[in-house]
Amino acid sequence: MKKTLLNLIISALILTTTSMYSQELIVKSNLENLTMRVGETFKPTSFAEDLEGQKTMCQAVIYYNKKGVFSTAKAVTVDRDKGTIRANEPGTHEIVALCIGQEGQRLSRTFPVQVDFPKAKEIKITLTSAKVYEGSYIPLEFEVVDEMNFTRKNEFFQLSSGSENIQIDAFNNVKAVSPGKAILSASFDDISTTLTIDVLSNPINKLELKASLDVSRTGDVVNYEAVGYDINGNQLEGLPFTYTFSGKAIDKSNNASGLIMNDGRFVADVIGDYMISASLGTSSASRPLKVVGRGVEREVLKVGKGVVSDKHTSDFWVFEGVDGRDYAVTGTWGADGTSFFWDVTDPANIKKIDSVKVDARTVNDVKVSQDGRISVIGREGASDRKNGIIILDVSNPYDVKILSEYTKNLTGGVHNVFIDNDHVYALSGSQRYFVINIEDPKNPVEVGMFEVGKEGQSIHDVWIEDGIAYSSNWRDGVYLVDVGNGIADGSPSNPVAFANYDYATGAHHATFPFKSKSTGKFYTVLGDEIFPDGVDENNPNITAGFLHFVDFSDLDNPVEVAKYELPGQGSHNYWIEDDVLYVAMYGGGVRIVDISGDLLGDLYRQGREIGYIMTGTSNGYIPNATMAWGAQLYKGYVFYSDWNNGLGSSKVSELKPDNSKANQYINKTPIID
Repeated sequence: MKKTLLNLIISALILTTTSMYSQELIVKSNLENLTMRVGETFKPTSFAEDLEGQKTMCQAVIYYNKKGVFSTAKAVTVDRDKGTIRANEPGTHEIVALCIGQEGQRLSRTFPVQVDFPKAKEIKITLTSAKVYEGSYIPLEFEVVDEMNFTRKNEFFQLSSGSENIQIDAFNNVKAVSPGKAILSASFDDISTTLTIDVLSNPINKLELKASLDVSRTGDVVNYEAVGYDINGNQLEGLPFTYTFSGKAIDKSNNASGLIMNDGRFVADVIGDYMISASLGTSSASRPLKVVGRGVEREVLKVGKGVVSDKHTSDFWVFEGVDGRDYAVTGTWGADGTSFFWDVTDPANIKKIDSVKVDARTVNDVKVSQDGRISVIGREGASDRKNGIIILDVSNPYDVKILSEYTKNLTGGVHNVFIDNDHVYALSGSQRYFVINIEDPKNPVEVGMFEVGKEGQSIHDVWIEDGIAYSSNWRDGVYLVDVGNGIADGSPSNPVAFANYDYATGAHHATFPFKSKSTGKFYTVLGDEIFPDGVDENNPNITAGFLHFVDFSDLDNPVEVAKYELPGQGSHNYWIEDDVLYVAMYGGGVRIVDISGDLLGDLYRQGREIGYIMTGTSNGYIPNATMAWGAQLYKGYVFYSDWNNGLGSSKVSELKPDNSKANQYINKTPIID
């Protein structure tokens, strides 16, 4: 059976350049500096070349749109049978040429491809404020609609005006100088248009700036409100104020930094003294703000570990057994289909107590039912290509038994699963998930299915909470799906999507919903997964991506408000409880982050990090190489799995971090051999 393009690409991603070709080889292609027109087809030719210019021909070359690795991007499409690419949308796009060598080695390179925009047929200028006052810069948006009905936002127009009451600078900033009507002329290509602007007199006689706080911590959102009064002392309504800030950091090697919004919300990243200002034309008011440290740092202590040294570890789940003791199950990746069971009742003494081996290369995900009796594991890479799920009896985790397997519609591999109220939600071939009733775990029955329904659809994960399935669909973002909540009359047998949010990177890998205890706001946290150099299963990896905090309080208008980004590291799986985030950041370990209060801006820079756990071990599969996979808070302990090292546990203490060892050489003895 031939592999699909997606399978070939994923296979390529799990091999490294060092095990493919010599590192001195590079892919060359006539894709370089390629410019196309919409609708045009092009046949690429590619080969490998060393530093001396010697060519090595590829046994085969696979081309794919970089944005379409996990979800087919339509801007540039690939015809695998003809070996051609077709330009469908204008812009700059990235095409990957994957060169496969005579012995199956793989080497790839990304080529930017420029697709020219068709000629413009219509241009528009929009005034984005209801009123324009003298002394203010005029907020404008520019739009081009071309002959193929593609729309371009904020292109650079040629602006001019014969009116003396507005001024235009070299960057198309337009300032209202004095009251009166002004005509703004704009042209783009051979098309022109005009906009009439009514500049009003500034009605403000007095301006007052109110604040919710005068002293705040880094990360606290301070609300500012500018209030204008006319000459008679009457409050003016609906004025389009501009908010700005300046500041001086306490740390002389740092700059004051933060984020201020158009509605007057401000958050500071750095300790220091700030000045917040509101203005309208020539009227302005300012107010000082002192910002102090957040003070949430705590000592995080490693407690115990269960090392897996002969294979990679994947996902895990900690649960209370029917006997009242505490257990965990871990999967394995790229190995022999083994899952391990652990007694973690004493987190300092984690014991491996049983294992189950199934026909699979990877058991990527493992879950346990709410009553602690049933576990479900997903299979990928089965020798018989059936894959599917395996249903286990874990009522006695010391003697786990296989109850049944389910493979219908799941032969493409099950990367992730979730159990909720006698139903298993199992991903099928990274495209959709099927809902399987396991009230009788020996006789599972399929009852429903959910898919986005878009061309090239793809899914990585699904998480269920309060009858809502949060479906993580790579470039299509998160879908909120009613599977029993009642908000959209959905059920496990009739999943109904009722909300969606996506974002530009197209790398949406996992979702965790939470309602803030401190504010009552409802968020979904959306995590990226990006491997810039591919996945190397035998060496440390480079990762990228971050967590997007999306305020879903208004289901029809979700708003991305904040991010958590650890510089130089990407995110994987995570857990949120009591306004604390526990996130596995691959090589950055498990990071523990305060997410209390209103969330706005860059949470990492705001000093919200409580502590961290570097999860590498000296006797891991790759010794001393941290590659944190997931985290779970359970009965006061932070449990985690590590791709290179197995299972571990830690504890967040009430003590501030001990800095006495700074700049000292420490020879630590392992807690557990």
